Amino acid sequence: MKDINLDEYEVGYDIPAKPGMDEADIQTPCLVLDLDALERNITRMRDRAAEMGVRHRAHAKMHKSVDVAKLQEELGDSVGVCCQKVSEAEVFVRGGIKDVMVSNQVRDPAKIDRLASLPKKAPEGEARVLVCVDDPQNVAELSAAAQKHGTTIEALVEIDCGAGRCGVTTSQEVVNIARLIDAAPGLKFAGIQAYQGAMQHLDLYEDRKAKIDIAVEMVKDAVQALKAHGLECDIVGGGGTGSYYFEGNSGVYNELQCGSYAFMDADYGRILDKNGKRIDEEEWENAMFLLTSVMSHAKADKAIVDAGLKAQSVDSGLPVVFRGPEGVKYVKCSDEHGVVEDPNGALKVGDKLRLVPGHCDPTANVHDWYVGVRNGKVEALWPVSARGKAY
Repeated sequence: MKDINLDEYEVGYDIPAKPGMDEADIQTPCLVLDLDALERNITRMRDRAAEMGVRHRAHAKMHKSVDVAKLQEELGDSVGVCCQKVSEAEVFVRGGIKDVMVSNQVRDPAKIDRLASLPKKAPEGEARVLVCVDDPQNVAELSAAAQKHGTTIEALVEIDCGAGRCGVTTSQEVVNIARLIDAAPGLKFAGIQAYQGAMQHLDLYEDRKAKIDIAVEMVKDAVQALKAHGLECDIVGGGGTGSYYFEGNSGVYNELQCGSYAFMDADYGRILDKNGKRIDEEEWENAMFLLTSVMSHAKADKAIVDAGLKAQSVDSGLPVVFRGPEGVKYVKCSDEHGVVEDPNGALKVGDKLRLVPGHCDPTANVHDWYVGVRNGKVEALWPVSARGKAY
């Protein structure tokens, strides 16, 4: 990925800030990264994975940023990235990430062709490209494309271990597809994908554990069935911010795929650890914020801010004001406005608030830039490189 010459951009027209500016001068609404908190989250996950003896492949669909992915690699947290779409994978490979998994199915002929050509799109050398499969026919499609481009695609069999989306449900189906992959020219059998997404946001630790225990047994049975047919799994992958400790300590999974831990959002923050504590208080720090400014205070008990629906996703609830004045609460939004309760009149026009988004992934996807801040100063400006890459 080419370095961006920020001198060509004007603050307020093209970009929200430039390095060296005071945080108070950042244009809003925009995404702000607390770089100290982000780095602590990344190194903490690195250390947790090492303690459990597993690898971590960070899920880049969360941040959609080559710069964040490179930071995760540099701090030793990630062996590569996951993403969900071929267009996302293209951005990361071209940006210099050499190990990229599409943790999803790719079935459209044009997308399969692009995926098969992707290993050769790396700036230096050849990238490792992986994809998930849950249909024997897809094996033939991928094989034909890989042979056409003279590349190797590594494929994992996806198990539906409770999410109710993609994936097969029996060990025999896993074996059947894995054997086809192993025999197919241009393909390499890489292992199993088993992500239990439906339980990540269950509030109670015990409820999450009950769901993942079922998944672990399914995956264990599949791994044993594969071994009986002489097939070894390089990757047994899954695990998210709400469950990684279960998969990591299972003795079955060897690769985690966490995403939101790096930024944290209000929805994930509400789930509880084994001691009944919120994970955003005990484990992970809020590192990404939607910075917003008060634009009107015509009503004595309400402040109107400039971050509305077009600046965030509210599918997982409204944002939470981060360390704001007492009583201040974000309560409603329309396209361009946010309504903030201010019963004590603590805010005035021009004041800025940090909001913790309800859901970080789709919120990041509606912004062009991350503004990295440290000690009240803008240190970095990073593009949301894969913004809008949904195909």
